[in-house]
Amino acid sequence: MTVIKKSPFRESLASLYPFIRHTFYFSLVVNVLVLAPSVYMMEVYDRVVNSRSHTTLLMLTILVVGSYLLLEALEWVRRKVMNKAGMDLDKGLRRRVFGAVFSARLLNLTGAGAQPLRDLKTIRDFLPSPGFLAAIDTPLALLVLIVIFMMAPVLGWFSVGGALVQFTIGFFNERRIREPLLAANRSSISAQSYADGVIRNAQVIESMGMLGHIHQRWMQRQQEFLIQQAEASDHAGTNAALSKLVQSLLGSMLLGMGCWLTLKGELHGSGMIVGSILGGRVLAPLVQIIGSWRQVEAAREAYNRLDVLLKEFSLPDKGMALPAPTGFLFVEGVIAGAPRSPVQIIKGVSFRVAPAGALAIVGPSASGKTTLARLLVGIWPAMQGKVRLDGNDIYQWDKEELGQYIGYLPQTIELFDGTIAENIARFGSIDIGKVRDACSMVGLDGLIEQLPQGYDTQIGDEGSFLSGGERQRVALARAVYGMPKFVVLDEPNASLDEAGDLALLNAVKLLRAHGTTVIVMTHRLNILAAMEHMLVLVDGQVQRFGTCQEVMEALQSPQKPSNPKPKA
Repeated sequence: MTVIKKSPFRESLASLYPFIRHTFYFSLVVNVLVLAPSVYMMEVYDRVVNSRSHTTLLMLTILVVGSYLLLEALEWVRRKVMNKAGMDLDKGLRRRVFGAVFSARLLNLTGAGAQPLRDLKTIRDFLPSPGFLAAIDTPLALLVLIVIFMMAPVLGWFSVGGALVQFTIGFFNERRIREPLLAANRSSISAQSYADGVIRNAQVIESMGMLGHIHQRWMQRQQEFLIQQAEASDHAGTNAALSKLVQSLLGSMLLGMGCWLTLKGELHGSGMIVGSILGGRVLAPLVQIIGSWRQVEAAREAYNRLDVLLKEFSLPDKGMALPAPTGFLFVEGVIAGAPRSPVQIIKGVSFRVAPAGALAIVGPSASGKTTLARLLVGIWPAMQGKVRLDGNDIYQWDKEELGQYIGYLPQTIELFDGTIAENIARFGSIDIGKVRDACSMVGLDGLIEQLPQGYDTQIGDEGSFLSGGERQRVALARAVYGMPKFVVLDEPNASLDEAGDLALLNAVKLLRAHGTTVIVMTHRLNILAAMEHMLVLVDGQVQRFGTCQEVMEALQSPQKPSNPKPKA
């Protein structure tokens, strides 16, 4: 039995039905009031001109002015209603979309950037747009068509013919503009993503004189976008012009046909003018939609992208709350690689680390240490096997619940625009005492005392105002903030000087003294002074495991390497 996965995005759009229903009611009144000028013209010709009554003219004028005022008020109200619908949609989906983008980025998916957030804005802005309101008005154009048929069936059939021509133009407009507009959107996203990457790496580009070549590559992508957008715009402009031509032509033809019917005595004198105006109103919504087709198409593509994204990355169900971990790590037969890649980087790794234990994982470059670190903190899933913390699968554990007990220092330091205290406290509620303790553990307190604003010092985007060693210490302080129960450090001493190495050793010892389990991926063996066990990882496999002294002696021994059952 095939299970059809529900679309969270479609469910959110379905919740907008009350807004659309209310807007439809307002549109019904609006489309009646649109007839006011035509009725006014008819009454002036048929009643005022014949009776020459100034009072009748005054009252009719007051009524039509009141109708205009009410019409504009209702137009404002329905735009306001749909604007509220857009805001509600954004409010209901922004967390889902942000979470889906975040999940896609964790899995290193192509295009896992800010585009879905822009797509949500596109749909939010489309709801109160003239194109969407015209779509709501389209069924109500039948009301005007009925009035025309009541005046004269011939005029009604002329209007139906004009509507069919407009529909044909709209159909071919969609066929001609869809592919170039899709290609233009893809090229625009690609060019924007490339430009974002260039800006992030501005220092490298400037230092090695790469700007000219980078700019040329960006211009190639931008040129593709401009060519495709120009093609789509040409098609859209041509069809919009044809649509307006049909509307104008139909109005004149209805006027001529009305005159002919008047000469035959089948229509009153003012009827031919009113019929011409009403015929234009029948086509007005279609003309508006065709004229806004680029916005309509952009909203549809944004909808399709968001629908696919939210189906694939829906919010996980909240499981039962688990007790705080003690730090018992159990890695059992893990086989893993980069998400959605068939290439195995970790090949059957197993080991155990008891609470308050300390394990150093060493090995040559590209041996899988960083991949293993990501598995240990539950960032990446395993193809086979499990990483368990206190018996629970760490990948499935709710990270918002688990995060306070985990400390992680990635190989590539990732800091965020904000103060030192905010970064160390993980942008949660700042406990300044814990912040000071974390800084003291990693030897950062001396630096902070020299700063004019201390812990409130802004570090800039990605910590750009700090040196490499300072950024590493801030990230290390964030990892040990609050004395978590399980800490994974990936190359924590890569940018540290001798004093920093000493502070790192002290931090590991203090963590263990507080019952924290510490895992360190490293190339530099001076950290072993604070470690208890050591694992040698080669080509994604455990080559040796044991106490630091046992492994070091074995590595220096010419004997054949062994692969014992890892257990700490």
